[in-house]
Amino acid sequence: MQTMQTSYTGLGLLIDLNWDRVLYIGTIVLALMAGSFIGTM
Repeated sequence: MQTMQTSYTGLGLLIDLNWDRVLYIGTIVLALMAGSFIGTM
């Protein structure tokens, strides 16, 4: 049980540290999709 709790805490820390990278990649994908949508008009 302690191992599961430790790994969950580590996963939470990993998500907290990389949250800005997820937003950065999401913004780039959204911009590319918007650009391709406008380009096909």
